Amino acid sequence: MNTYKIIDENNWTRATHCKIFRNYVEPAFCVTFEVNVENFFVQVKKYDLSFTLSMVYAVCKCANEIENFRYRFLNGQIVLFEKIDTAFTWLEAESELFKVVNVPMCDNLVNYVEMAKQAIKNQREYFVAPLGNDVFQCSALPFLTYSHISHTISGNKDNATPLFDWGKYRAVEDKLLMPLSVQAHHSFVDGLHIGRFADKLQNYLDSKIV
Repeated sequence: MNTYKIIDENNWTRATHCKIFRNYVEPAFCVTFEVNVENFFVQVKKYDLSFTLSMVYAVCKCANEIENFRYRFLNGQIVLFEKIDTAFTWLEAESELFKVVNVPMCDNLVNYVEMAKQAIKNQREYFVAPLGNDVFQCSALPFLTYSHISHTISGNKDNATPLFDWGKYRAVEDKLLMPLSVQAHHSFVDGLHIGRFADKLQNYLDSKIV
């Protein structure tokens, strides 16, 4: 488990908001928006990288840079992780069933993609173990372009792991637009933070990534 610090709720500016939303029947909310992946797509293909695994890295890199996405409930307490790792679904071609793969986050896109490819190859099971508290969950849906998405609900109100999904990109004039969804626990994340994430992600996708 990654390093974390315990939050003193008596001296935490978000304590009231956290307490209110923690008791909701469904404390998570989901937002879908579009990102332009034109520049990112060109660079990924230039360096012969997996687009899906590169997107996992891009999403988790940007989410890690926003503190609110790193809060979790742990053993009845609120904690802030120093770093969040990655978990993603990967479709097996033969069985048409997906497996959930865990890969530590790192500071380099190329290294991350190589680690992820090796983890996919080495993992035989669909589900190795319950996911840890210190991951972002990512799923690609390259089969369709969508405008809305929902998720299965475990019933655990303290499950604060953010979920990131993206669909099939499509050409619109000089852009390559792709739907991307973020589901987060409202005790920790507001629309403001998802907006910041969207800006960071788009800036990264528009930058020189390698």
